[in-house]
Amino acid sequence: MMSHDPRTGRRAEEALDEFQLAEDNPHFRVDIERIRFSPYFSRLSAVTQVIAQTGAGLAVHNRLTHSVKVSAVARAIAMHLHRDEGAMGEVVADLGGCHPVVVQAASAAHDVGHPPFGHLGEQTLDRLARGRFQLTEGFEGNAQTYRILARLDEHNTPGVGLNLTRAVRAAVLKYPWLRGDGGTRRGAASGKYSMYAVDLHDAEDALGAYPAIDSGQQTLECSVMDIADDIAYSLHDLDDFYRAGLLNQATIAGEFHAWRREVANLRTLDSAALAAQPRVPGHALELLWRRLADRDPWIADADAFDAAVARVNDEVIEGLLTVPFDGSLAADRSLARFTTEWIHHLQSSIEVHRDPAHRSGHVSLDRTAWHEVAVLKFLHERFILDRPDLAVYQRGQASVLERLVDGLTAWLDDPYDVRRAPRRLLDLVDLATEDYFQARKARPDLLTTQNDAELQRWSVGRGIIDYVSSLTDAQAIQLDALLRGQTERLWEAGQGL
Repeated sequence: MMSHDPRTGRRAEEALDEFQLAEDNPHFRVDIERIRFSPYFSRLSAVTQVIAQTGAGLAVHNRLTHSVKVSAVARAIAMHLHRDEGAMGEVVADLGGCHPVVVQAASAAHDVGHPPFGHLGEQTLDRLARGRFQLTEGFEGNAQTYRILARLDEHNTPGVGLNLTRAVRAAVLKYPWLRGDGGTRRGAASGKYSMYAVDLHDAEDALGAYPAIDSGQQTLECSVMDIADDIAYSLHDLDDFYRAGLLNQATIAGEFHAWRREVANLRTLDSAALAAQPRVPGHALELLWRRLADRDPWIADADAFDAAVARVNDEVIEGLLTVPFDGSLAADRSLARFTTEWIHHLQSSIEVHRDPAHRSGHVSLDRTAWHEVAVLKFLHERFILDRPDLAVYQRGQASVLERLVDGLTAWLDDPYDVRRAPRRLLDLVDLATEDYFQARKARPDLLTTQNDAELQRWSVGRGIIDYVSSLTDAQAIQLDALLRGQTERLWEAGQGL
């Protein structure tokens, strides 16, 4: 290696070519190129963000366009921190730095582990992993991202994934703990996690390059990626739903106006009473406030929440949404101006803390912006994700994944036909087998069984989950049709599976 910076260390030694050595910061530039050329990254163009393109009939965001925009937002924040020569820059340097290319690479990679059908697919595969295969860690998109980068995807060296630097691997660990450890490490229960037990050693190696970062805490580059993800998610999904005509201005205005009018009375109701009637105007917004106050008392502030509600009401509900999107150039300009102004506002609302609160990263949004993002997210969580028509569609998608997992399990259990199973599926089962049996030797305390038969069953389950989660939405639907014998388009439908 040409540098002694521990952040540039890779799992396997390799020489950079002459062209790469001519570049500034060649190690990190190599990482971002490997990620962008990865088939796991390319498949994100056909993976649902929130609503499918076919469902909306419009060019809505997918996981790839979302990742590209997260990279742009994150780079702007990282450049500001990287160039700061004052007190903030001193803290950044002391904590390991915030390199813009590392942040870009992590932003590009942060969603590669997301399965078909968005978060619905994530929840379904988690349930199937735990229920069908007794994999206690289940499935988590963030942990799958790390597994892909460190193990499943390969560049030119077997066994080390893309062989990325420690800095980039650490920067994708948004929840740097195993399943179930989030509560003890962050002071509040967290269902999220960024690594499986079989990948823990690799993650610990990456985080070891940041001795000033406490256990269970994000690196600065990871915090920037995480914030950029929140900013992009809150605004670009709003963009999609506005273009698709799914945000009913009158309904949303009724919720916000009722809360602001009745807030004094709503505060006297207990949470059970509010939850019992969530569709009564004002109730859902009050429940949001209580959830924020209960989960994040370190930053939740009633006045800041009220101000955030007022700003979103004025600029989104009584501003943007009062004029339905009609596809005109004027509508495009208006939406672009709205989105750009909000992104610049949120990007400029960044703080750096040497000793952050237990629920915060070293880099975070300030109190005002934090509440604004929470209220922006509320718009689509309440008025899109809770829609009954979306729920019906998602239940159908969940059934596709259930049939795939069951069908592939039966195939691998068939001693007469297992040899004809997809080669990638068999390879992934072999990798999982190697990982679980190696983990039994190195860290048996992390496994709930030492039995050969059970570990082999876990390996089959993890391999199947790895395989299904790597499909695009269309591939999942096509493979389901093939396994059920309900398509005659054999060769076209089977491409790439």
